Amino acid sequence: MFQLGKTIVSEDILEKEFVCNLSACKGACCVDGDAGAPLSLEETKILEEIYPKVKPFLRKQGIEAIEAQGTWVNGTDGDLETPLIDNKDCAYVIFDGKTALCGIEQAYNQGIVDWKKPVSCHLYPIRVKDFTEFAAVNYDKWDICDAACSLGQELEVPVYKFVKEALVRRFGNDWYLELEKVAEDLKKGL
Repeated sequence: MFQLGKTIVSEDILEKEFVCNLSACKGACCVDGDAGAPLSLEETKILEEIYPKVKPFLRKQGIEAIEAQGTWVNGTDGDLETPLIDNKDCAYVIFDGKTALCGIEQAYNQGIVDWKKPVSCHLYPIRVKDFTEFAAVNYDKWDICDAACSLGQELEVPVYKFVKEALVRRFGNDWYLELEKVAEDLKKGL
Protein backbone atom coordinates (compact mmCIF):
# COMPACT_ATOMS: atom_id res chain seq x y z
CA MET A 1 0.00 0.00 0.00
CA PHE A 2 1.08 3.55 -0.61
CA GLN A 3 -0.43 6.98 -0.13
CA LEU A 4 -1.22 9.21 -3.08
CA GLY A 5 -2.84 12.47 -2.05
CA LYS A 6 -5.92 11.55 -0.03
CA THR A 7 -5.91 7.96 -1.23
CA ILE A 8 -4.37 4.77 0.07
CA VAL A 9 -3.62 2.61 -2.95
CA SER A 10 -3.00 -1.12 -3.18
CA GLU A 11 0.12 -2.01 -5.16
CA ASP A 12 -1.97 -4.78 -6.77
CA ILE A 13 -3.44 -2.24 -9.18
CA LEU A 14 0.09 -1.61 -10.45
CA GLU A 15 1.30 -5.21 -10.39
CA LYS A 16 -1.73 -7.27 -11.50
CA GLU A 17 -2.78 -7.39 -15.12
CA PHE A 18 -6.33 -7.17 -16.46
CA VAL A 19 -8.28 -6.59 -19.67
CA CYS A 20 -12.01 -7.33 -19.75
CA ASN A 21 -12.77 -10.29 -21.98
CA LEU A 22 -16.51 -10.02 -22.67
CA SER A 23 -16.41 -12.87 -25.14
CA ALA A 24 -15.35 -15.16 -22.27
CA CYS A 25 -17.24 -13.82 -19.24
CA LYS A 26 -20.35 -12.52 -21.04
CA GLY A 27 -20.53 -9.55 -18.65
CA ALA A 28 -21.02 -11.72 -15.58
CA CYS A 29 -20.18 -8.84 -13.22
CA CYS A 30 -23.49 -7.20 -14.21
CA VAL A 31 -25.57 -10.28 -13.36
CA ASP A 32 -23.65 -12.09 -10.60
CA GLY A 33 -23.09 -11.02 -7.04
CA ASP A 34 -25.34 -10.16 -4.17
CA ALA A 35 -25.75 -6.39 -4.57
CA GLY A 36 -26.20 -3.69 -7.16
CA ALA A 37 -23.40 -1.44 -8.36
CA PRO A 38 -22.16 0.94 -5.65
CA LEU A 39 -23.26 4.55 -6.17
CA SER A 40 -22.32 7.93 -4.77
CA LEU A 41 -25.01 10.35 -3.60
CA GLU A 42 -24.30 12.50 -6.66
CA GLU A 43 -24.79 9.48 -8.93
CA THR A 44 -28.22 8.73 -7.42
CA LYS A 45 -29.32 12.21 -8.52
CA ILE A 46 -27.90 11.63 -12.00
CA LEU A 47 -29.79 8.32 -12.30
CA GLU A 48 -33.04 10.02 -11.31
CA GLU A 49 -32.43 12.72 -13.91
CA ILE A 50 -31.42 10.49 -16.86
CA TYR A 51 -33.79 7.58 -16.25
CA PRO A 52 -36.45 8.82 -18.73
CA LYS A 53 -33.79 8.96 -21.46
CA VAL A 54 -32.26 5.59 -20.53
CA LYS A 55 -35.59 3.77 -20.10
CA PRO A 56 -36.07 3.01 -23.85
CA PHE A 57 -32.76 1.11 -23.80
CA LEU A 58 -33.74 -1.15 -20.88
CA ARG A 59 -35.44 -4.54 -20.74
CA LYS A 60 -39.01 -4.86 -19.53
CA GLN A 61 -37.80 -6.60 -16.33
CA GLY A 62 -35.34 -3.78 -15.63
CA ILE A 63 -37.98 -1.11 -16.10
CA GLU A 64 -40.34 -3.00 -13.78
CA ALA A 65 -37.61 -3.32 -11.12
CA ILE A 66 -36.70 0.37 -11.34
CA GLU A 67 -40.31 1.52 -11.25
CA ALA A 68 -40.99 -0.71 -8.22
CA GLN A 69 -37.75 0.03 -6.30
CA GLY A 70 -36.59 3.38 -7.67
CA THR A 71 -33.64 4.37 -9.86
CA TRP A 72 -31.37 3.48 -6.91
CA VAL A 73 -31.75 1.66 -3.57
CA ASN A 74 -30.23 1.48 -0.12
CA GLY A 75 -28.51 -1.91 -0.02
CA THR A 76 -28.62 -4.31 2.91
CA ASP A 77 -25.49 -2.70 4.34
CA GLY A 78 -26.91 0.80 3.92
CA ASP A 79 -24.81 1.64 0.86
CA LEU A 80 -26.37 3.29 -2.20
CA GLU A 81 -26.68 0.84 -5.12
CA THR A 82 -28.38 0.19 -8.43
CA PRO A 83 -31.57 -1.87 -8.03
CA LEU A 84 -31.61 -5.56 -8.96
CA ILE A 85 -34.04 -7.75 -10.87
CA ASP A 86 -35.06 -10.63 -8.57
CA ASN A 87 -31.87 -10.10 -6.48
CA LYS A 88 -29.70 -11.04 -9.50
CA ASP A 89 -29.20 -8.87 -12.59
CA CYS A 90 -28.59 -5.14 -12.30
CA ALA A 91 -31.82 -3.44 -13.38
CA TYR A 92 -29.85 -1.45 -15.97
CA VAL A 93 -28.41 -4.53 -17.68
CA ILE A 94 -29.39 -5.39 -21.24
CA PHE A 95 -28.26 -8.28 -23.40
CA ASP A 96 -26.60 -8.59 -26.79
CA GLY A 97 -27.24 -12.28 -27.34
CA LYS A 98 -25.91 -13.87 -24.16
CA THR A 99 -23.60 -10.97 -23.28
CA ALA A 100 -24.67 -8.54 -20.56
CA LEU A 101 -24.15 -4.86 -21.35
CA CYS A 102 -25.09 -1.63 -19.59
CA GLY A 103 -28.23 0.12 -20.84
CA ILE A 104 -26.92 3.41 -19.48
CA GLU A 105 -23.70 3.00 -21.45
CA GLN A 106 -25.66 2.17 -24.61
CA ALA A 107 -27.60 5.44 -24.22
CA TYR A 108 -24.26 7.22 -23.65
CA ASN A 109 -22.71 5.60 -26.74
CA GLN A 110 -25.63 6.86 -28.83
CA GLY A 111 -25.28 10.41 -27.49
CA ILE A 112 -28.60 10.32 -25.62
CA VAL A 113 -27.03 10.97 -22.18
CA ASP A 114 -23.64 12.42 -21.24
CA TRP A 115 -22.99 10.09 -18.29
CA LYS A 116 -21.30 6.79 -19.17
CA LYS A 117 -22.32 4.63 -16.19
CA PRO A 118 -21.69 4.44 -12.45
CA VAL A 119 -18.01 5.08 -11.77
CA SER A 120 -17.85 1.86 -9.70
CA CYS A 121 -18.71 -0.12 -12.84
CA HIS A 122 -16.30 1.90 -14.97
CA LEU A 123 -13.50 1.32 -12.44
CA TYR A 124 -13.93 -2.44 -12.10
CA PRO A 125 -11.80 -4.44 -11.08
CA ILE A 126 -10.84 -1.55 -8.82
CA ARG A 127 -13.06 -0.87 -5.83
CA VAL A 128 -12.91 2.42 -3.94
CA LYS A 129 -14.04 2.71 -0.33
CA ASP A 130 -14.44 6.25 0.93
CA PHE A 131 -13.56 7.05 4.53
CA THR A 132 -13.67 10.39 6.35
CA GLU A 133 -10.07 11.42 5.65
CA PHE A 134 -9.11 9.25 2.66
CA ALA A 135 -10.27 6.77 0.02
CA ALA A 136 -8.95 3.19 -0.19
CA VAL A 137 -8.23 2.09 -3.77
CA ASN A 138 -8.05 -1.70 -4.06
CA TYR A 139 -7.95 -4.44 -6.65
CA ASP A 140 -10.95 -6.76 -6.37
CA LYS A 141 -10.08 -10.31 -7.41
CA TRP A 142 -13.22 -12.18 -8.54
CA ASP A 143 -13.04 -15.61 -10.14
CA ILE A 144 -15.53 -14.63 -12.86
CA CYS A 145 -12.75 -12.36 -14.16
CA ASP A 146 -10.12 -15.09 -14.57
CA ALA A 147 -10.32 -14.70 -18.37
CA ALA A 148 -9.70 -10.95 -17.97
CA CYS A 149 -6.64 -11.65 -15.84
CA SER A 150 -5.32 -14.08 -18.46
CA LEU A 151 -5.93 -11.61 -21.29
CA GLY A 152 -4.28 -8.84 -19.27
CA GLN A 153 -1.21 -11.03 -18.75
CA GLU A 154 -1.12 -11.95 -22.44
CA LEU A 155 -1.35 -8.28 -23.47
CA GLU A 156 0.81 -7.08 -20.53
CA VAL A 157 -1.72 -4.45 -19.40
CA PRO A 158 -1.67 -3.59 -15.70
CA VAL A 159 -5.00 -2.90 -13.99
CA TYR A 160 -4.32 0.83 -13.58
CA LYS A 161 -3.74 1.24 -17.32
CA PHE A 162 -6.85 -0.74 -18.22
CA VAL A 163 -9.03 1.55 -16.09
CA LYS A 164 -7.15 4.79 -16.81
CA GLU A 165 -10.22 6.67 -18.08
CA ALA A 166 -12.21 5.68 -14.99
CA LEU A 167 -9.39 6.57 -12.59
CA VAL A 168 -9.06 10.00 -14.21
CA ARG A 169 -12.84 10.38 -14.01
CA ARG A 170 -12.83 9.52 -10.28
CA PHE A 171 -9.59 11.16 -9.05
CA GLY A 172 -8.48 13.57 -11.79
CA ASN A 173 -5.65 13.65 -14.31
CA ASP A 174 -3.00 14.96 -11.90
CA TRP A 175 -3.68 12.05 -9.51
CA TYR A 176 -3.35 9.60 -12.39
CA LEU A 177 -0.05 11.14 -13.54
CA GLU A 178 1.28 10.71 -10.00
CA LEU A 179 0.10 7.09 -10.04
CA GLU A 180 1.99 6.50 -13.29
CA LYS A 181 5.14 7.92 -11.70
CA VAL A 182 4.76 5.56 -8.72
CA ALA A 183 4.32 2.65 -11.17
CA GLU A 184 7.44 3.64 -13.10
CA ASP A 185 9.48 3.97 -9.89
CA LEU A 186 8.21 0.59 -8.69
CA LYS A 187 9.19 -0.99 -12.01
CA LYS A 188 12.70 0.50 -11.69
CA GLY A 189 12.94 -0.80 -8.12
CA LEU A 190 13.06 2.67 -6.53
